[in-house]
Amino acid sequence: MFYCKLKKAALAVVLLLIISAILTGVTPVSANQGTNTFKVLTYNVAGLPDIISSGNPAVNTVKISPKLNAYDFVAVQEDFAYHGDLISSVNHPYLTSHSGNVPFGDGMNFISEVPFADVKRITWSNRHGFFDNGNDMLTPKGFMYCQAIIEPGVYVDIYTLHTDAGSSSGDYQARRSNITQIANYIYTHSQGHAVIVLGDTNSRCTRAEDNFETALLEECGLSDPWIELVRGGSVPPDGDALTDPTDLNGPNFEVVDKIFYRSSPAVTLSPIHYQLEDAYFTDENGEQLSDHYAISTTFQYTPNPNLKMSELWGGSGGTGFNFLSNEASTTYRPAVIKIRAANRVDAVSIQYSDGTELSAGGTGGTLKTLTLDSDEYVNQVILYKNNYNNGQRIFYAEFKTNKGRSLSGGKKSGSSITLNAPQGYYLAGFFGRAGANVDKLGIIWKSLPLSQ
Repeated sequence: MFYCKLKKAALAVVLLLIISAILTGVTPVSANQGTNTFKVLTYNVAGLPDIISSGNPAVNTVKISPKLNAYDFVAVQEDFAYHGDLISSVNHPYLTSHSGNVPFGDGMNFISEVPFADVKRITWSNRHGFFDNGNDMLTPKGFMYCQAIIEPGVYVDIYTLHTDAGSSSGDYQARRSNITQIANYIYTHSQGHAVIVLGDTNSRCTRAEDNFETALLEECGLSDPWIELVRGGSVPPDGDALTDPTDLNGPNFEVVDKIFYRSSPAVTLSPIHYQLEDAYFTDENGEQLSDHYAISTTFQYTPNPNLKMSELWGGSGGTGFNFLSNEASTTYRPAVIKIRAANRVDAVSIQYSDGTELSAGGTGGTLKTLTLDSDEYVNQVILYKNNYNNGQRIFYAEFKTNKGRSLSGGKKSGSSITLNAPQGYYLAGFFGRAGANVDKLGIIWKSLPLSQ
């Protein structure tokens, strides 16, 4: 399994970085290694039909394919007409289904060593230019989402995007709208989760008309490994683009392809190496295989030992939620567990000892509650899922305490799972997906003793 291989990877990563430095003449940005690492890549592969591509995809795409095996998680853009060539030599076990060629597909795909779920493709609400200004209306350009399971209990929400191209006033307006749209989606669907965003932003720090610095970095709490590791934390000011061709991997060369990230209360992400892959994705003559550079980042991840995330159970509908988005879930003990249910589980809620109440789901069903003693906590959860409206939802949930009491609701239907608290932990919150019902449910376990 991938998460076992990660624990053996530290020395290998160090050796690879040293070898890379020797072969390319580029000094690794960082050589500080942890025991748990994974490497991500974003690459606009210029896979438009050859007659309209600015690259040479009919020849180069098949050459790109085996090189992708050096990365644990790959996000590609402009993967249109040559998808079969692109995946022809990849060894990754997890691939998204191709959305199609122009004009039907969005050109984005994930290629991964780790499992992922809940894939969503969202088209931009604002695109500019049909046969001009970047031709953005020729395809349903937008962004794509999945939740990656780096190892059991370690979840990272991963996004890729391809924003509006061009430099006309209409392009700037559309691109700002694109960035605002994905920022709003992250804010709504990924609260409480670690996040990685990687893709072709068509944006630059130095360009005043672009807004990713405010909408993504500031408002969504994301950081840029290039700024952190290459520029020492210094954000380039507005002005001339940084395009020094002699400094491809240095602070004076910025590309529009970006990787952003943030940690969560459950897992800390730390970028330890950033690379503009100018010397790797080349042909036998040293020419680039696409009209974009690929960029990669190696992340070290550190799970919080005081919090453990259970397996998720259910379907992909609804909106993502995570009680870790509110500090009450880790600061105060659950005082009342609540469930609304009838034929299915409509909602789950926790009222914490400070009075804060967090809830996920709708308002249907019958409300049931269990008031916990000051020394009582939930240590076992039983869930049933079944098919409903072309998806899966939670049909039954039961919560059992250390004192033998329980709260349940819904109907036992479909397949079940029993989630037991790890030794020395208790139920502190929920995460998953919900709408009118609870579509998917997981448990946040917190280490004893009980919070106040």
